[in-house]
Amino acid sequence: MSDARLTIDPHFTVGTVQRNLFGGFVEHLGRHVYDGIHEPAHPTADAEGFRQDVVELVKELGVSTIRYPGGNFVSGFKWEDSVGPRESRPRRLDLAWHSTETNEVGLHEFSSWLDKVGSELMLAVNLGTRGTAEALELLEYANLPGGTALSQQRIDNGRTDAFGVKIWCLGNEMDGPWQLGHRSADDYGKLASRTAKAMRQLDPSIELVVCGSSSAHMPTFGEWERVVLTHAYDDVDYISCHAYYEERDGDLGSFLASAVDMDGFIETVVATADHVKAVRGSSKTVNISFDEWNVWYLSRFENVDKIQGLDNWPVAPRLLEDVYSVADAVVFGNLLISLLKHADRVTSASLAQLVNVIAPIMTEPGGIAWRQTTFFPFSITSRLAQGDALALKLEVPTYETKAYGTVPLVDAVATHDAATGRSAVFLVNRSVSEPVTLTVDIASLGEVSLLESHTLSDDDVYAKNTLADPERVAPRANDSVRIEGGSLTVTLPPVSWTALSLG
Repeated sequence: MSDARLTIDPHFTVGTVQRNLFGGFVEHLGRHVYDGIHEPAHPTADAEGFRQDVVELVKELGVSTIRYPGGNFVSGFKWEDSVGPRESRPRRLDLAWHSTETNEVGLHEFSSWLDKVGSELMLAVNLGTRGTAEALELLEYANLPGGTALSQQRIDNGRTDAFGVKIWCLGNEMDGPWQLGHRSADDYGKLASRTAKAMRQLDPSIELVVCGSSSAHMPTFGEWERVVLTHAYDDVDYISCHAYYEERDGDLGSFLASAVDMDGFIETVVATADHVKAVRGSSKTVNISFDEWNVWYLSRFENVDKIQGLDNWPVAPRLLEDVYSVADAVVFGNLLISLLKHADRVTSASLAQLVNVIAPIMTEPGGIAWRQTTFFPFSITSRLAQGDALALKLEVPTYETKAYGTVPLVDAVATHDAATGRSAVFLVNRSVSEPVTLTVDIASLGEVSLLESHTLSDDDVYAKNTLADPERVAPRANDSVRIEGGSLTVTLPPVSWTALSLG
């Protein structure tokens, strides 16, 4: 058994934890919308066709903003197709995922679903195959109270009040050759700047996200951010980051250290943005919207599940339905730790995605909905992480990985809410075989007791929750926690994620 030490002091803060850090992402992809959130024939469906069992799970998950409708889907999307009488909406080909989009669920229906789950809309505009004019039209339709043809069209379509969308994404992954309308950083930066300026002329209150790199491993990474921000820095509020991780070639040790890569990604983008700020002599700070992140077995999709064929355009096919293990959930929880550790600059984030598609929630048509292993770190962290993220002193052993070199055996973050006096500590043990005894100096927190403890681990690190066994994996209380004389000790099992609440 290894030993580690951690010091928590609420006087040393990183930044305030914004609720938008716990956002989600819904894309018209696979069974996410149809058979996922919307299944009119399901026993729990409401009058609008939305599954109430899914609504309750999304509420439990605790997502704040939800990015919509893509994703790669948005670069071929005509927003006008998704409004008006359902019987008049056209069926369209979705080139991004080689499927047919029925447009049965559109802007109005999705906004109604958001009201049910208690989340806010984060809307993406199509800058792949469309441009500034179409973005302005959507903004006018969505946010103008009335008095114009487009705002009146929204009213005639049943929505008297404006949608009041606050955060807008200027396209999606425009650095990616797979993206419809893919272009160079120079061309995209100019388009994003023009579109942002125009949108602000209509509604100065909105916040705008410009596309950063779709991966830290893109050949244009770093230079893409510099060029795009050189054009658009003063016009936007966020630059996006996207990152997905998977275990490759049986290398569990490297996979468990995936958050090291996320840390580097964030810090490089921050440095690049601040470089552009300095060169421009700007007084504003552009923060990060990490609006796609997750564990995703992308290689499985590329090699096995990809849909092809000119005459093969299915509706709501089973796509990207990864079934997550305990190890996946530990990595997932560690990615949340990384986001919190950078709370000063990562002020918005979106888990990609929510239901069926690389998702914490799964559904069976006509049947049950259940929590994947990744559900638990998100729901617990979203609930407990309040106030400020703290700068910690962590002394831990290290281990060697093929992908990232020497990395810490334990990763950690803590939050403290001065208003309530409550603190939370989030921990992962990356060892594949050995528990770690962690001693935490909590003297600076004053007299506190343990309110909650949750540890996710299993003797089988590849155990999963499935349709056949939907409750195989769940977090349990960590009975090893001891508090005495300003010190807390806890044993972290191998390949584990732990959350502690103190107050």
